[in-house]
Amino acid sequence: MARLLTSGDIKSLSRGLQITPTKKWGQNFVVDANTVRRIAAAAKLDGEDVVMEVGPGLGSLTLALIEIARRVIAVEIDPKLALALPTTVAHRAPEEHERLTVVETDAARIKPEQMPEPPTALVANLPYNVAVPVVLHALEQFPSLRKGLVMVQAEVGDRLTAGPGSKIYGAPSVKMAWYAKARRAGSVSPNVFWPVPNVASGLVAFERIESPKANRVEVFGAVDAAFGQRRKMLRQSLKTWAGDRAEAVLDRAGIEPTRRGESLDIAEFIALADAKEAEGETAPRPQEA
Repeated sequence: MARLLTSGDIKSLSRGLQITPTKKWGQNFVVDANTVRRIAAAAKLDGEDVVMEVGPGLGSLTLALIEIARRVIAVEIDPKLALALPTTVAHRAPEEHERLTVVETDAARIKPEQMPEPPTALVANLPYNVAVPVVLHALEQFPSLRKGLVMVQAEVGDRLTAGPGSKIYGAPSVKMAWYAKARRAGSVSPNVFWPVPNVASGLVAFERIESPKANRVEVFGAVDAAFGQRRKMLRQSLKTWAGDRAEAVLDRAGIEPTRRGESLDIAEFIALADAKEAEGETAPRPQEA
């Protein structure tokens, strides 16, 4: 069994590597072993899972994940941390360290060809400033991801799991619903981090759903337009997406033009995308000169 890192271990490793947690990369290292065990257990991994861990840092969570999963692929943007992680894991988990692969890159831009094999689960303590784009990018790029558990800023977790009609329901909520069923899976005290953040943290669990049979680009275009001007009625906000055809698209989709984006669920945004494509097919062709 791996020897997990304590608060003292984390600070000692940081000093040895001459690393200071930076706001640039949103680095807040988990220093509580019980929290790490809790996250690993809540992820519901099995011995066949290939885990994509984003931002492993000094290896707190990595050590817990590597005990369970068949393989952990740690995606780290910080060159010093990427270089040091294999040594830390080899020292503290000698029987499991060969299950670790480190990929030094930006998780918000990673492509499938950069991964040694397709991941089946995303488990990570995500930097607060990039949590939403990282999760959505991973779900888009890796259809193999079946499930995940991510630790994010509490407000971000609320946005990712919010339903229609809520003040915090927005583009991240709808886009997450395109890919997966997401739920809040608990809260995390700021005191388990070093340095201690000035915001609360929470866990978000998700399970992949079957991809909707619709044009994702168009659906997300409608989502961005609706929430880009969320105080405006759809007949106005959707003009940036559908132009002068906005009201015709709404009519074809059976959606009242006086509604606002925050009242629509993912199925209604899909209906809008389908209606726009249908309107395009039936629009009169410009006469040739």
